[in-house]
Amino acid sequence: MSAQFVQFYSTLVAILALVSLALAITLVGYRSFGEDDASDLTRPALWLAWLVALVATVGSLIYSEVVNFEPCLLCWYQRIAMYPMAVVLLVGAIRREAVVKFYALPLALVGLGISIWHYLIQTFPSLSSGASCDPDVPCSAKYVDVFGFISIPFMAGAGFTLIAVLLLLYVKAGKQ
Repeated sequence: MSAQFVQFYSTLVAILALVSLALAITLVGYRSFGEDDASDLTRPALWLAWLVALVATVGSLIYSEVVNFEPCLLCWYQRIAMYPMAVVLLVGAIRREAVVKFYALPLALVGLGISIWHYLIQTFPSLSSGASCDPDVPCSAKYVDVFGFISIPFMAGAGFTLIAVLLLLYVKAGKQ
């Protein structure tokens, strides 16, 4: 794979991560300031959460299967949290089942926690004991570093954050 493609793709996904975080912050602010009509935002919340999960799933597969970045242990754990959400949220959105929040929200929050820990290990490698990581694919390795602070765990964390905010918005709106 050419270095130009990897740089272009990584920059594109990094921008999507920043947009995701900005949208999550905006949605939290929207609800915090007591806007009365949240129905415009809550109606498509499950579909938007599914879209984020789908993009994150496909994005990680492009990194591993097209670009040939080998996922570390923590990357696998993040995938274990993200991949099922692409299916669970789709089924919940199609069937309009509010119960999907009970399955997807814990996955998003666990995935976010793993992403934060992984990002910290990449930023401060001394935090890693190294015992749980493969020496050939260490969790502290940064395959991607866009804008000096965005790495793959940062991107995953942005996706998990937006999914969690969308699901919480859906829950708060009384879609039960």
